[in-house]
Amino acid sequence: MTQTLPPVDGLPYRACVGVMLLNAENRIWIGRRIPKLHDETLNAALWQMPQGGMDAGEDPRDAAFRELMEETGVSSAEIIDQTNDWLTYDLPPHLVGRALKGRYRGQKQKWFAMRFTGEESEINIAPPVDEAPEFDAWKWADRDEVLASIVSFKREVYEQVLARFSTHCL
Repeated sequence: MTQTLPPVDGLPYRACVGVMLLNAENRIWIGRRIPKLHDETLNAALWQMPQGGMDAGEDPRDAAFRELMEETGVSSAEIIDQTNDWLTYDLPPHLVGRALKGRYRGQKQKWFAMRFTGEESEINIAPPVDEAPEFDAWKWADRDEVLASIVSFKREVYEQVLARFSTHCL
């Protein structure tokens, strides 16, 4: 039996924030996502910067700090820049109706560049026991490695983010 997917045009974008966390050497924090069954391929480039959905009525800046803390354990950071506009990406057709709880066509994202001001020992990708982990590894990377490591359907947004924050990163 063939599954009927919802029409993309009838689905909204999920409001989301993203964080480009930079260390003192201007390298970018990326985490390796734990593959989900609907990922493009289980061997795909699954590294990404911290990002996640906003709660109803939540201020984007507050959401950025919350997502950063939830995904990396980092609370020692300061905002140094942000995108003015929302950046959007569409899910590939085979993920519509499956990814993002099946309710969205993709995401609209507000991005923040943040300077990490803590010690690396603060970074903790293991969430509390009642939550599923987002990442199974992390590292500091340069711009080219970030672009080479992101899933293809998010690459255009990452290119825009890296261009916007180019004065801050390697």
